[in-house]
Parts: sequence; C-alpha cells; structure tokens
Amino acid sequence: MTIIEGLHPVIRPMAENFIELAKVAGIELRITAGMRTFAEQQKLYDQGRTTAGAIVTKAKPGTSYHNYGLAIDVVPIINKKAVWDNEELWKRIGSIGEIAGFEWGGRWKFVDKPHFQFPRGTKYTMLLQLKNEGKVDINGFVIL
Repeated sequence: MTIIEGLHPVIRPMAENFIELAKVAGIELRITAGMRTFAEQQKLYDQGRTTAGAIVTKAKPGTSYHNYGLAIDVVPIINKKAVWDNEELWKRIGSIGEIAGFEWGGRWKFVDKPHFQFPRGTKYTMLLQLKNEGKVDINGFVIL
C-alpha cells in the first residue's frame, strides 16, 4: 500500500493534486509520512524527551492529523536527493500545498515546513471524539 492509499479518502485526491501541481511547477515531491497510529505518534513524541534524538513533534497521540490519515509530510527531491534546507523552495511548496487545499505547517509558531494537513476547521478534539465514539468507516477512518 502506498502512503497516499493509506490516507483518509477525503484527502487522497488533494494529495495527488498537490504532487501534480508541484510537478507542473518543476518541483518533484516525495511524501515521507501519512497515516500514523497512536503508538507511532507516541514514539515520535517520546523522541528527545524520554528517548534519544531531537524533538520532532509537539503532538501527543490523538492530537496530530496524521493519526486520522488527514496529514502528509513531504520533501522536495533534487538530483535524486532530499533537500530539507532551501527556504525559497519551501515557500513555493507551501503555497502550492495551500492551493491544493491544505493547511501548511510552515506558517505555524512551531514551524513544520514538510507538514500539510486537512483544514476545514476540523479540530483534532473533534476527530478524537468521533474516533472514540466509533464514528468510523469500515477502514477505521473518522466519518467527516
């Protein structure tokens, strides 16, 4: 299963469109993360706190859009290599992601340039409530 196939059905076409729009703009993007379980989120949250490494997220399990398949992380690829430190390129990617309908983590106080999530005013608290109430489809995605 691809990362896109593992996303919530609502954002699969958005993610595909984002990648295509970037391609048209001459930017090759690779999706590095999509759906993330609560256990995977806990492991990332622990990094830099109770396990080795730098802090990579402030999101505890249930508070990340990744936990609902409603977020992706991307990286631009230049000459077959991931490029993480090109500020102008990230600004272009952020704009393209927003055109595709995503909220961009590059505009947050805790800047997360690779992160793009489904906005529509849906708060993670509501997503968690829906999940806890069992309001999910046959694949476990919350019903929006």
